[in-house]
Amino acid sequence: MIEELLPDCVVAVEAYGDDESGNTALYPEEEALLARAVAKRRREFTVVRSCARRAMDKLGVPPQPILPGERGAPNWPDGLAGSMTHCDGYGAAALVRTVDLATLGIDAEPHQPLPDGILDAVCLPTEAERLRRLALDHPDVHWDRLLFSAKESVYKAWYPLTGKLLDFTEVAITVVADPTEQRSGGFRARLLVPGPSVGDRRLNLLEGRWAVQQGLVATAVSVPHT
Repeated sequence: MIEELLPDCVVAVEAYGDDESGNTALYPEEEALLARAVAKRRREFTVVRSCARRAMDKLGVPPQPILPGERGAPNWPDGLAGSMTHCDGYGAAALVRTVDLATLGIDAEPHQPLPDGILDAVCLPTEAERLRRLALDHPDVHWDRLLFSAKESVYKAWYPLTGKLLDFTEVAITVVADPTEQRSGGFRARLLVPGPSVGDRRLNLLEGRWAVQQGLVATAVSVPHT
């Protein structure tokens, strides 16, 4: 599902349910981070790293520890950019060589309404109006959860370029449904704060894709060099 939302240069690996690949042994450095982790946290941590190492293998990169850096963002091997995501019953990692993309971000969420109070904290007034219209036309999609996921993907693509936080209210999302397949589409993310430089341009707008499948909503953002 994730790979369908990204350019061909990206390698994505997913794990569903009790995928046994999630039982791959962790490196000692990774194990040390889980000394007090509950079983759910351990499984999620392990599954996404298994996915990432399988993606590394497809790119011809030797498997190695994936340790969180500043603010929890994964530290990737030199020459790679990537993103990981997990929710109940699902985990995924997407990797690309940095010569092919500047950055990327992925997110997956259960296709359910957001918990009470969350939408008000992440949604701009203009976005709320768009969501209302989309819900009238396509009531089978939980647009509030999709908006949340899109902003998560934007943040994951933003952070490696800036090393800074990006508040949910500092990006405005415009979601578009595919007229022929209404459980997928695209979105545009307009940054409301100064964007990072990518090559010789200032990045003010990011493009993404979304899909609803198998009880999940998934979003992905990729940023080319030019």
